[in-house]
Amino acid sequence: MKLRNIILFILTAVALTSCDDFLDITPTGKVIAKTGEEYRALLTYEYKYFSKDRYMTTLRTDELLMDKKKSSSTDLDAYLDLWRWKDDNPSPTTSYFSWRGYYHTIYIANYVIEHRDEITDATCDEVNQLVGESYMLRAYCHFLLVNLYAEPYTHCQPTTTRGVPMQLVADVNAIPGSSSVEAIYQQVLADIDEAEKYLNVETWEEGTNYRFNKISAQAFRARTYLYMGEWQKALTAAKAVIDAHGELVDMNSSTTLPNSYKSVESIVALEKFSSNLFTAIDMPDPNFLNLYRTGDQRRTKFYKRVTSSTYSLQKGGDDEFSCSFRSAEAYLTAAECAARLGNTTEAIDFMKPLLQKRLNATALQEELDLITPMTADLLIQEILDERARELAFEGHRWYDLRRTTRPALIRTYGDETFTLTPEKYTMRFPTEAVEANPEIERWENK
Repeated sequence: MKLRNIILFILTAVALTSCDDFLDITPTGKVIAKTGEEYRALLTYEYKYFSKDRYMTTLRTDELLMDKKKSSSTDLDAYLDLWRWKDDNPSPTTSYFSWRGYYHTIYIANYVIEHRDEITDATCDEVNQLVGESYMLRAYCHFLLVNLYAEPYTHCQPTTTRGVPMQLVADVNAIPGSSSVEAIYQQVLADIDEAEKYLNVETWEEGTNYRFNKISAQAFRARTYLYMGEWQKALTAAKAVIDAHGELVDMNSSTTLPNSYKSVESIVALEKFSSNLFTAIDMPDPNFLNLYRTGDQRRTKFYKRVTSSTYSLQKGGDDEFSCSFRSAEAYLTAAECAARLGNTTEAIDFMKPLLQKRLNATALQEELDLITPMTADLLIQEILDERARELAFEGHRWYDLRRTTRPALIRTYGDETFTLTPEKYTMRFPTEAVEANPEIERWENK
């Protein structure tokens, strides 16, 4: 689909919800912002309406159940076919993953980058921060797109595998074909590098910490290299995050959950549950909960027992639970990468601070006794299980499954059985996008 129609629709919405002189739309469809305040408003709009897709991937994992008797008809209409991986001829009521929203955010990011020298009534630091955030937004959108709609980097030949369309200019008439998986990842890394030159805010105050800050570049770099299987590079970036922002919530005493934007762990609190998505996800699978051992504070603080066999989720439900990057992820990334590099002692050293904040004294000692003699392979699996326990229902599980073993998952609904096979770990391009713009399926090996 041409970007012009997408951009005009959203920019008109911006104009209608802003003060009269905030921005004008010229007949050619261009947004006119002049001052630093107006450019900040453009980015604030993109932050506010950023896609909830990372949380929605939970529907395709082993974290939750959907039940014909317990799930509402609204939830079943919107999410059942996602949950059972019914991607061929899904119900027309199915809520699918974003496409337009990402490319609109990319457009605005490109616009800010291209017009940075024209921003008035702002200090040099303010302009640079806007530009840095724009590079991060552009990178993050491309990163999420390639991880939804292309094969996992670790399960393909990235240089010769079709990725997604790459958009690096604010051109509403652009109709790009897809670039390779490798090209997308390299552009993401290049944008992170560029963002780092401009980002100058160390920490945003609570309530505006949905914005990217200086340390977020390293956090994003660590995740990107992890998904690429670049263990040493991911480890280096994760260590930088720990050194700069290594605070962890002590769940033995704190009532604040670590995925709250108020948490000391918060680095970027951009993505959040929508209320209707939370109600659909609020049925943790008992088999998944079995990953938690006795004495793990997360079992009772992340989840609430409803009956003897059912639980509800405590990690979402309102805007407080907004989280894109937090410090616990850096410890887990560092531990996994160290283990994959054969450094099991170092890996355990990265695990200890997190375990100390999540387990009671007895459980902590039992866990350390368990993992200390483990071989690298066994320790890697334990770290992946720890990622599942710690980052549950935050939108990480799907990406961890697809970048690692892509296990076959089996579900039953009524009398039907559904199986998640490796190819279903990659979503198809949205039908409406392909029909409106066949160019997105054109493979440009670049």
